[in-house]
Amino acid sequence: MKNTGADKMDKDRVADILIEIGQYLDLKGESPFKVRAYENGARIVLSLEEDLETLVSEKRLGTIKGIGQALEQKITELVTTGRLQYYEDLKAEFPPTLFDLFRIPGLGSKKIRVLYDTLDITTIGELEYAINENRLVDLPGFGKKTQENIKKGIAQVRTTAGQYLLHEAGSMAYDVLLGLKECSSIQSLSIAGSLRRSKEIIKDIDVLASSEDAEKVMDHFSTLPTVVDVTGKGHTKTSVRLKGGIAVDLRVVSPEQYPYALHHFTGSKEHNTKMRHIAKSMGLKMNEYGLFSDEGNENIPCSSEEDLFKALGMTYIPPELREDMGEIEAALENKLPKLVESKDMLGIFHFHSHYSDGSNSIAELAEEVKRQGYRYMGIADHSRSAYYARGLKEEDILRQIEEIDELNSKYKDFHIFKGIESDILTDGSLDYSNDFLKNLDFVIASVHSQFRMDKESMTKRISTAMDNPHTTMLGHITGRLLLSRDGYEVDLDKILGKAAQKGTVLEINANPHRLDLDWLWVKKAKEMGIRIMINPDAHSLSEIAYTSFGIAMARKGWCEKKDVLNCLDIDAIKKFLHN
Repeated sequence: MKNTGADKMDKDRVADILIEIGQYLDLKGESPFKVRAYENGARIVLSLEEDLETLVSEKRLGTIKGIGQALEQKITELVTTGRLQYYEDLKAEFPPTLFDLFRIPGLGSKKIRVLYDTLDITTIGELEYAINENRLVDLPGFGKKTQENIKKGIAQVRTTAGQYLLHEAGSMAYDVLLGLKECSSIQSLSIAGSLRRSKEIIKDIDVLASSEDAEKVMDHFSTLPTVVDVTGKGHTKTSVRLKGGIAVDLRVVSPEQYPYALHHFTGSKEHNTKMRHIAKSMGLKMNEYGLFSDEGNENIPCSSEEDLFKALGMTYIPPELREDMGEIEAALENKLPKLVESKDMLGIFHFHSHYSDGSNSIAELAEEVKRQGYRYMGIADHSRSAYYARGLKEEDILRQIEEIDELNSKYKDFHIFKGIESDILTDGSLDYSNDFLKNLDFVIASVHSQFRMDKESMTKRISTAMDNPHTTMLGHITGRLLLSRDGYEVDLDKILGKAAQKGTVLEINANPHRLDLDWLWVKKAKEMGIRIMINPDAHSLSEIAYTSFGIAMARKGWCEKKDVLNCLDIDAIKKFLHN
């Protein structure tokens, strides 16, 4: 939307505002004739041969065919004052981000109104998340094909946004690495930068390679099929833009320089600054080219990053921890945690089946989870308040329990736990009675509505839910959607304090749109002795892979195997849930 302040209004800006008025009126459900009048008015204004300001000042605008009295008054107000009260009032009726949905190809006013009224969707990110949970399929005027087309339209819009979710950037970086591995001149190759550190939001991709023939590597890189534009090319660095829109920098160094460069270009900036300070205190100089003695400028040879840390008297610091959050001090004292790994994970919870808004049956989900090497899983479909997600009524849950019991009777080395993702209602109560919740193995309590409550009320709401003896864990605790929706106002210090007191588990929701609990709070939760569970919040078989992003966030939060409930064996997790 263009600025509508008191500066001069040219034809383009007036036309834009008229088009927007038509769209707002369409959103309100006004007469199509009224909407079309503003659209036609915009076209007429754009086609004017005379100066618009002159026509207004000489009061000749009304003589032009198609410009009626109402339209003449509004255009006159825009041109003479630089603003239009009618337009401002219309805008105030809707969330400011709602208009961004018009940027998505094929998404018009009527569909946006349905999304807003039915699912309370006001941002592109919220819409994308709803698509991932198949919530558009059953909406009037939508369907599976429309949902898929909207998803493609969102991807098109995202290419110009300049920021990317971790999984988006990771996927594009993977394609680049595959292409570069075909270059025989490359000896070592790695992702660096914020992507290697598993930051939630990525602005660009850094790639580092070692080679004796940098020019050949640069030529190979710049002609990869995923590259659409070469924005810079030098002897040691080439910058490109990929089809997905993200910028990629490739740096090529000698094999001898590679360990030092990999550390330097992984960052973070704050981590690197402190590392140089440590080196200086030891009489050394550290940069991307090597680790040098101050006196003779002689490089201390290191064949790997592990050697580099060892030369500075430290244990190896995993990339995820390199944020200057105490990792250097811990490495100097040999007190770094042994971070949780994928191989430690024995089971995963928070699956949505076709009972609610998932794409697969419980049997299909179980077979795939089992195939991937896990020993157990937890089904947690939406509760009845989540009507938009086909939330389960009590009779549905009882039917599901029977199905799970039948499946469990067939498995000898695998177990399906029975659960629910229960909405936390505004008063903090859960969606079913305590007597009914006794039928389940676990309950994930989550906020899915009324996000605009004040901080004190939201904190009380969640705290009350934690008092329920059936609440096992809190799901996606802040409700955030990355690059789309900030988390709701809540006092996390109080919530974590109560979780420590009550023994409530905190979920790391591994969906890359959420990654909630934030890793900074994960670190604090670990320090308070709160148990963590890493859950994919999967609505399809492919989304089981989201678990890896949750593991990355747990690692950034300094979590060890003992901190993560998913690392318990079947007997231990059964005992934990029973208690």
